[in-house]
Amino acid sequence: MKFIHIADVHWGMSPDSDKPWSKERFQDIKDTFAKVINQAKELEADCLFISGDLFHRQPLIRDLKEVNYLFSTIPEVHVVLIAGNHDRIRNNSALLSFTWAPNVSYLIGEELDRVYLKEINTEVYGFSYHSAEILENRLDHLKVPNNGKIHILLGHGGDANHIPFDKGAMSALDFSYIAMGHIHRPEVLIENRMAFAGSLEPLDKTESGRHGMMVGEINEVTRMVTSLRFIPVARLQYISLAVHVTTATTNTELAMKITQEIQNRGTHHIYRFRIRGMRDPDIAFDLDMLSNRFKIMEILDESEPQYDFSTLFAEHPSDMIGFFIQALQKPEMSQVEKKALNYGIGALLRTTDERS
Repeated sequence: MKFIHIADVHWGMSPDSDKPWSKERFQDIKDTFAKVINQAKELEADCLFISGDLFHRQPLIRDLKEVNYLFSTIPEVHVVLIAGNHDRIRNNSALLSFTWAPNVSYLIGEELDRVYLKEINTEVYGFSYHSAEILENRLDHLKVPNNGKIHILLGHGGDANHIPFDKGAMSALDFSYIAMGHIHRPEVLIENRMAFAGSLEPLDKTESGRHGMMVGEINEVTRMVTSLRFIPVARLQYISLAVHVTTATTNTELAMKITQEIQNRGTHHIYRFRIRGMRDPDIAFDLDMLSNRFKIMEILDESEPQYDFSTLFAEHPSDMIGFFIQALQKPEMSQVEKKALNYGIGALLRTTDERS
């Protein structure tokens, strides 16, 4: 039995809502989900498991119709899904009266439910969120009958406020595979037994690395997973990079260096840069023009001015600058002390310039 496991699609979300590329990211989420549907067809998967948060918020009827159409294009694939904390079931939810394509099973109940897929002798268990949080551990004590069927568990949680669990206890459960959602970073928790699929697309700057889907196969006789692999499908990544400068680095040189880094990795990705090192005190880095050319989330200037304190003291032996250097400078200084000295001198020099 071959399956695809995804989670945390967040259909309807507009990541980076304050950025010019937000609408593009909104569409990326839908396009990547459609790509997974196509992959299910190409890989001849028997099942597509969706472990919660298919939708970013309570889905409208038009959202359900759009997604259901995609499911209907893979009639040979059994689609089984649950609701997570974002798309939790509410009393007025359109989900309660929606009719899904024949190949779709939505485990909509608040209590553990199951669906039996006779053609592949597989029982899929799970339950949906009906509240924003579930504080109790509701997974690692579950028991299923020893009935010769492949058992799959869909879950959504893994932190203190969303179904916390003990990984050791989960390993003792009688499930062939435990398909988890909620944590947006893909991770295999128990080899060939349990995994977070992660979000299909990265949804904010903290979600660096590759994003995609888990693809696995289960032996129908042993009912054990024989292979489990992560396949990246996301259109882009959030990439954080540190760029080092020296006292010789000019603004133009730094802009060229950052441009080269982006072109080497791909202009479609979203970047976050940290500028580090010691710079010429007379240089002020202004890189706003790069944000008009590339997807740059932010540029943090953590560089420090490299002052010649001996020369400064010689020029200011009897004023506040000289007194400040004399009071703070010493042979062995911590990073905090160095920063205090640099920032203090910078402020005093600016004050001097303004008065002159």
